[in-house]
Amino acid sequence: MTPSRALPVLVLLASAALLGVAPILVRVSDAGPTATAFWRFAFALPLLLVLTWRVEGGLGRPNRWMALAGLFFALDFTFWHYSIGMTSVANATALCNLTPIVVTLFAWLVLRQRPKALFLLALGVAVVGAFGMAAGASGDQGTDPALGDLFALLVSVWYAGIFLSVGEARKTAGALRVTLWASVVGLPILLIVSLALGETLLPKTGGGWGAVAALGLVHVAGQGGIAWALGRLPASLTSVTALIQPVIAAVLGWALFAETMTAIQIGGGLLVLTAVLLAQWSARTKTGAEPQGPAPA
Repeated sequence: MTPSRALPVLVLLASAALLGVAPILVRVSDAGPTATAFWRFAFALPLLLVLTWRVEGGLGRPNRWMALAGLFFALDFTFWHYSIGMTSVANATALCNLTPIVVTLFAWLVLRQRPKALFLLALGVAVVGAFGMAAGASGDQGTDPALGDLFALLVSVWYAGIFLSVGEARKTAGALRVTLWASVVGLPILLIVSLALGETLLPKTGGGWGAVAALGLVHVAGQGGIAWALGRLPASLTSVTALIQPVIAAVLGWALFAETMTAIQIGGGLLVLTAVLLAQWSARTKTGAEPQGPAPA
């Protein structure tokens, strides 16, 4: 590995691993699931404001794509945070990685970009893997493993919406500015949803406040680090580093929460992650270019 590539690779690996800590912080925060997402944005915004002003020379103005991204962010974090409490950390994290398949499916059905046979194989493998992860749960990994797995699967749809709307917004604005305004739009939505659901809005302990504050830093540093590294490395590396997130989350879930992984779940998770790689490879080989987009939550 050349010296010019070593630092971006290290940043990429560290950022992806950092994002794998997010579900653990959600678990230990003592606010409601959507309230935790609200505080995640609230603590991220000051840093985003400073970075956007310094790096991009001003805050600019939001457009409809940034607003749409903010709506999808609110849906994404609400469903994902609930899934983390309902199912295992490993399931909640791994099933979210179906996003590339959802994006490719959208391109096929809506944009009329017919995929190659490799994508169809990836879709089939993903369905089998997702079913295996849900069916193989031991039943003691959260309050409602089946519903939690369903919520995690829906997160992949909401994140696909983020992927597509951010892609449109990035045509006229920088990554930090897009992230900033999407967060500004998503913040009040999360607050309203949290209050409507009767959640506990304020963390009750210092540890809870520390967890939500850390989530804000993870949100900025994890996503920002991957975005920085993608400007200096082939996008094909993202498919490999993305696999670090569920691995880190699963290990931490086992170490901190004594979560078990059945053989069927492990096999299903491997199939899901294999499907993601196949789908990304299919997208690259179809167009001859390597797509880029935001990293998973």
